[in-house]
Amino acid sequence: MIRIYTELQRGQQWLAKYRGFRPAFACVLGFTDTGLIPGISAAGATPEDRRYTAIADAEFLYSGGQGRAQYPLPPLHAGASPVLISRAVVEYQDIPIILFDAGLPKAASVPTVDLGGSPARCLTTGSAMERETVFGLLQQGLKWGPKIAGQSDGYAIISECVVGGTTTALAVSTGLGIPAIGKVNSSHSQCNHDQKLALVKTGLERAGWVKSIRGSSVSDSPESFYPPFDPLELVAAVGDPMQVAVAGMAIAASRTHGVLLAGGTQMLAVYALTKAIAEAYDLWWRPERVVVGTTRWVAEDPTGDTVGLARAIGSVSLLATQLSFASSRYPQLQAYERGYVKEGVGAGGASIAAHLYRDWNQTLLLQAIEAIAARL
Repeated sequence: MIRIYTELQRGQQWLAKYRGFRPAFACVLGFTDTGLIPGISAAGATPEDRRYTAIADAEFLYSGGQGRAQYPLPPLHAGASPVLISRAVVEYQDIPIILFDAGLPKAASVPTVDLGGSPARCLTTGSAMERETVFGLLQQGLKWGPKIAGQSDGYAIISECVVGGTTTALAVSTGLGIPAIGKVNSSHSQCNHDQKLALVKTGLERAGWVKSIRGSSVSDSPESFYPPFDPLELVAAVGDPMQVAVAGMAIAASRTHGVLLAGGTQMLAVYALTKAIAEAYDLWWRPERVVVGTTRWVAEDPTGDTVGLARAIGSVSLLATQLSFASSRYPQLQAYERGYVKEGVGAGGASIAAHLYRDWNQTLLLQAIEAIAARL
């Protein structure tokens, strides 16, 4: 039920070490105006829906759909929110959860830890956040990483919910000099690479960190990038508030516990950022204790190249649950098999934990998810 796609030995060692241990589940919520651009994301049918997607997901992750929702899950063009998957695992396996507000447009309706961040401006501005905000989020991440890990028996799952986050992931990865163009994923069934690249090109040029990018198609390659000396400056220019908070959490938590960065290309970008921050600021961490975990819908997405991105970053083990919705009785879940949604709110990481902790197979995991879906 778990496949290792890169760094086989490191992945095997990580799985063997943490099998049977109960994790803690953290979800870092954030927002970027990039997510409001028409067509950029399918995590909400309209830009106004997408403004509140993370808040709605947080509410459902916390309450499981019990009672009247203040922020109902937003309508999607196809599929259902991946929070159904994450909620099924944390509820039926009794895994503790902590929600973090790294920068939401409005306070969540359920208990969250305020990290002192703020929503990011669109990455095309080349000035998405203030550097002081980014530095503060890093400090909060370093503070909370050990606290999250301390609630587990062995490892922390750190997940995210940021609409438009694969575009900021492309921006940060590219700004770090990683050949990420054409490799990130999307909640669309066909990834909108050209749209993402055009936005990233604008943001990096306005930030002054790119000499030129030929054209605006994924078939065109970067000519010359000038990554900033300080990776925090890069995040401030074209990133989102979740990225740096999670990087700090991963650095600090890895010193004593395992870390499962739960997400697809967003978390691969966070891993790359974590490496850059640790090097730039001489922060000690244990990278061999950190893996990225996602779904097979992301890892094997034919319209992206998740595995190629992981290899380009280097030294990161990419894991994926082999969960399938092919036999689900819900069309909204079957849509995942057609490439919609794919991942989010730590769905892949939660599923990996379900296999590791309680040894759930495909049947048990699907039954739990459909029991949560029945509430809707």
